[in-house]
Amino acid sequence: MQSTVHILVEGYAHPGKDGVYEASPTSSIIFSDSKTILVDPGTNKDMLLSALKNLKLETTDIDFIFLSHYHPDHFLNLSLFPGIDLYDGTMRWSNDKEYFYDTSGFIPGTSIKLLPTPGHAPEHTSLLVETKEGLVCIAQDVFWWEGGKQQSDNYEGLINYIDPFASDMNALKESRKKVLEVADIIIPGHGRKFTPPRLP
Repeated sequence: MQSTVHILVEGYAHPGKDGVYEASPTSSIIFSDSKTILVDPGTNKDMLLSALKNLKLETTDIDFIFLSHYHPDHFLNLSLFPGIDLYDGTMRWSNDKEYFYDTSGFIPGTSIKLLPTPGHAPEHTSLLVETKEGLVCIAQDVFWWEGGKQQSDNYEGLINYIDPFASDMNALKESRKKVLEVADIIIPGHGRKFTPPRLP
C-alpha cells in the first residue's frame, strides 16, 4: 500500500549567537494505512505547529508518534501531544504502560517497514515508506550535516562522513550502506532530502 510523506520541518543544525548551538531535526508526517504518523517532533515548536496548520492538522489529529532515537533535539516537542502513543523501534509507550511489540519488520498495523540503523545511537531506527515517488527512507541521523555542509552526491563521502556524536562509527557506516542500498529518496535528520548516489 502506497503512503505519503510530508516534511514538516527541514532539519537544521548550526552555531548561533553568543556560543549557543541551534538545532532541530527533520520532522515528517506519514499518511499511511488510514493513520497519521508524526516522526520526530523535534524542538522548534513554532515551525512544527505552523507546518501542521498548513496541512490543516491539529495536534490531536496525530494517531501516534515515531521516535527514531533518544537524543533530546528529536523529542523535546513531545509535550505538544499529550496522551498520544509513542513508538520506537521495539516498543509502544502508552501513558505509563510499555508494550514490546513483535515488529515482524513493520510498525504494528501499518505497512511502514522498520530498518534498524545503529551507530549514531544504539537504538536508532529508520523507516522505509512506499510512496508514488519510490521507496522513501526517513533515515534521520544516519545522515546529518551542519548548515551549508551537506555533501550527498558522493557515495564514499556519505559512508565516511564523520559524525562527532556517533556512538559507534563503524556501525554507523554499515547502517549508511544499508540505507543507500535500498532507498530511492533519503530524508536526513538535519539537511535537505536527497536521491542517493549509487556505487560506480
